[in-house]
Amino acid sequence: MLSHTFYQHCRHFVRKTPVQFGARLALVSLLAVALVSVLWIQPGVAQPAKPPAAVPVPAAKPVPTAAAAAPVPATVTAVNAAVPAQPSAAATLPSPAAVAPIEPAIRVLLIPQRETTVVSQIVGQINRLGGEIGATVGQGTELVGFDCVELDARLKMSDAELSTAREQHEAKVRLQGLNAAGEVEVSLAAAAVEKARAQLALSKAQMRQCVIAAPFAGRIVKLHVKQFQGVNVGQPLVDLVSAGPLKVKLNAPSKWLGWLKPGTKFDIKIDETGKTYPAVVSAVNGRVDAASQSIEIEGRVGGTFNDLLAGMSGNARFAQAKE
Repeated sequence: MLSHTFYQHCRHFVRKTPVQFGARLALVSLLAVALVSVLWIQPGVAQPAKPPAAVPVPAAKPVPTAAAAAPVPATVTAVNAAVPAQPSAAATLPSPAAVAPIEPAIRVLLIPQRETTVVSQIVGQINRLGGEIGATVGQGTELVGFDCVELDARLKMSDAELSTAREQHEAKVRLQGLNAAGEVEVSLAAAAVEKARAQLALSKAQMRQCVIAAPFAGRIVKLHVKQFQGVNVGQPLVDLVSAGPLKVKLNAPSKWLGWLKPGTKFDIKIDETGKTYPAVVSAVNGRVDAASQSIEIEGRVGGTFNDLLAGMSGNARFAQAKE
């Protein structure tokens, strides 16, 4: 109602005011803005809030006691009686005294008493090989044979040069007796003899390298060359391991040094055979590994067993470690 009355007054004022058309238009715009403001503010008048109605609270019902509770059915009682009582977690855990101490696993490695790699000392061609991989050879048995025709010819040349040097020396000595040769000439002839003799010794040494013999009895474990292959000086030819009892290599905790001495007996169980063999400590390293707190131990197997080979591994068992 208020907005309508205000609008009528504004309309009458515009019509009665003697102004130009542009001024009227601006005045009408101002009146429109004022009208919009009035219409925007009028509906926002707040009304007094009414207090909420009181909600009736029902009276509390009495809670039944344990005596008044419903009886348990007989079937439920029977099921509960049939289920056995589960033991508590504390009862299932064994006492610390009943737990047996765990023996530390000490890995061992079987190694041969002696092993070597035979290399070539001369340049030549291989004519013969003493055996294949795994072959058993005795001490002094030929492992590799070379073609030494050239070396044999050089040996004969050295022998001939030595004979020539001797003849010249003897001739100088006879001439010196006839006052036909001086002391210097005799000395030079003697030096030539020694040189020829050394050259002959070198040729004989090279001839001995034409046949390489096994330095000890054992087995061939690797062949680096083939028959009729040419090789140079220092080239590997054959890997050889000794026969007989094997050695045992292991790392033991350093805290065992109080009782671990050379001569201490122990047992080894080899993974490849599944058997247990006796062994004895033969050497203890003189330094403890500070990082792992362990010490290197060497032992030897107590006997010769045909089923044991170098490179097998297993676990060591010390009776003193269980105490």
